Amino acid sequence: MSDKQNHTPKVRPEKIASKEEAGEAVEKLREAIRFHDYRYYVLNEPVISDRKYDELFQVLNDLEQQWDLVVPDSPTQKVAGEPMQELGTVRHTTPMMSLKAVYNEAGVRDFARTCRRQLGLDKVEYVVEPKYDGLSIELVYEDGRLVLAATRGDGERGEDVTANVRTIGEVPLSLLKRQDEKMPSRLVIRGEIYMRIDEFNTLNRRREQEGSRPFANPRNAAAGSVRQLDPRITKQRPLHLFLYELPEYEGRSLKTHWETLQIMLEWGLPVNRQMQYLVAGVDEALEHYDQLVRARDDMNFEIDGMVVKVNDLEDRSKLGARSRDPRWAIAYKFEPRRDTTRVRDIIVNVGRTGALTPVALLDPVNIGGVEVSRASLHNLSQVEEKDIRIGDTVEVERAGDVIPYVVRSLKEQRDNSQKRFTMPEHCPACGGEVFISRDRKNVRCTNVDCPAQLKERLQHFASRQALDIEGLGGKRARQLVDMGFVKSLPDLYMLSKDDLLQLPGYADKSATNLLAEIKEAKSITLERFIYALGIPLLGSHMTQVLAFHFKDLDALKNAGTEELQQINEVGPEVARSVVSFFSEEKNQRALQAMYEAGLRLENPLYSGGGGERPLQGLKFVFTGSLERWTRDQAKELVERYGGRATSAVSGETDYVVTGPGSGSKLDQARTHHVAILNENDFVSLLLERGVPL
Repeated sequence: MSDKQNHTPKVRPEKIASKEEAGEAVEKLREAIRFHDYRYYVLNEPVISDRKYDELFQVLNDLEQQWDLVVPDSPTQKVAGEPMQELGTVRHTTPMMSLKAVYNEAGVRDFARTCRRQLGLDKVEYVVEPKYDGLSIELVYEDGRLVLAATRGDGERGEDVTANVRTIGEVPLSLLKRQDEKMPSRLVIRGEIYMRIDEFNTLNRRREQEGSRPFANPRNAAAGSVRQLDPRITKQRPLHLFLYELPEYEGRSLKTHWETLQIMLEWGLPVNRQMQYLVAGVDEALEHYDQLVRARDDMNFEIDGMVVKVNDLEDRSKLGARSRDPRWAIAYKFEPRRDTTRVRDIIVNVGRTGALTPVALLDPVNIGGVEVSRASLHNLSQVEEKDIRIGDTVEVERAGDVIPYVVRSLKEQRDNSQKRFTMPEHCPACGGEVFISRDRKNVRCTNVDCPAQLKERLQHFASRQALDIEGLGGKRARQLVDMGFVKSLPDLYMLSKDDLLQLPGYADKSATNLLAEIKEAKSITLERFIYALGIPLLGSHMTQVLAFHFKDLDALKNAGTEELQQINEVGPEVARSVVSFFSEEKNQRALQAMYEAGLRLENPLYSGGGGERPLQGLKFVFTGSLERWTRDQAKELVERYGGRATSAVSGETDYVVTGPGSGSKLDQARTHHVAILNENDFVSLLLERGVPL
């Protein structure tokens, strides 16, 4: 579609008298909106106002609804309707390889020398471009329509994120038609989803205001946004896309990568041609690297190096690939941004999960255009191994993270005024007892009512694997805490309808439903309740192990470290964590308050209670969807009768139970020669072993 064509078609819905007329008008509007998306998202040169664009969009939406003309690739379908149940996996028809990284000029020259030698050429032409620090993505178009979007994954298989990627404004659901050329029947395009730095900072400020954990860096924010189970959440995130590779193209013959970039632009795909250069040899490539280094801090998106690619596509085929990376491309990575400064103090940050993390307060220093006054020390183990002391001069690195980290201390500059850091024995936020693992990497507050972590604990307490209180997710948990209705976990059982009706978005029915869910959750199995308490080092499997050996919560509370360590799978770290948790006086008071509020625990897993364990010793993995149960219900059934449900297939797995949508675990089962069952086979196995259904 050329600029000379009419991109603002005059459509008068009131004059349309038939579905055929409506169809013609809808196609004109779709083509116009795709063109304007291209001008806005790809070229950054809109030719109509936002208001006019919105008017076109509304007319299109109204006509589609009125005449039942909605199709999946219409611009109006950018936001998917229902959340996905889970991300499935898809196999890449051409492996998504990573790039070999080098960190100096010599590495680039070695790469160029190898290319010239293997191709028998005196000089090789390259395309150079930034190495974007985002999430690698693959888009598949069939007959010009987007049919699939997948992450890199392991290179062979990636996550199916089609519903989420469709919500990103720069992703065309249908390609623009090129003049006098048929749309390719299949097209595979690869690139990077990223988040602009200014939008990332705004997003983090908003998350902090909402009481949510800020993202560590733009790359993590982009990756987390694309992997959401609910596409509506992805739609709310400021995501962008650059495409840069065309591994599969069923169309006219292309000779160079430079040509592919041009044709991708003509299809309306977002290609960053302003920062891609065709160079005659390695010397020119290195000149562009120096320019990128100088321009890096002025960019509004993160890059971590430069990519050098052989331009000639036939030469690429001759060079081939290694097992993990192509021989025709290389990544010349930047040196991390570093500088030196002084540690003024080391404080302890109490995270929302109870983790205590040492943080260095620094004399402010400018690193890569960003003033740094705090740096993560990660954990107690690293502080001790690096021997970082208060008053030390240290080297600090910033590699895109919001909170940089201390690389090392400059011990030669010490003057005996420096002080060693010691982790407090009691939580700075609540005074609760602190648990420190033997490897010094895991330090946590054990108080269930610690105010620094109450919102996160409440959300975990109500989660599906714990009390399973529907309607009490992260947003509602934050509201209850912020309004002061829940100051400790037992307060959850004391909520009234009047309390809930004061929360935004609550009406009589939703308040009644939540109170009914909370009441039902007062009766729960011991294993789920232990898991709900969020005891450090106790996952879902370990809580089952404990429920199998202890008939009730009192028996577990009174167990010492020696008794716990006699249990198979319970090591000294887990034993110390359990004893530390139940010896905390505040936890004892919280548990007593829950009992007084009506908490009742049952323990069908207890081995001393005469319960049958017909699946004892068997390990299952579930993949795909089941008809009779959800996967969580199937796992719970297996574990109730002595089996173990794991997420990974190994040589120790006994059965892999498959259903529609089975992913890579099915291939892994064949690799490990594990028995594969469909749902009917699984039911038969349960009945044969006497499991009541």
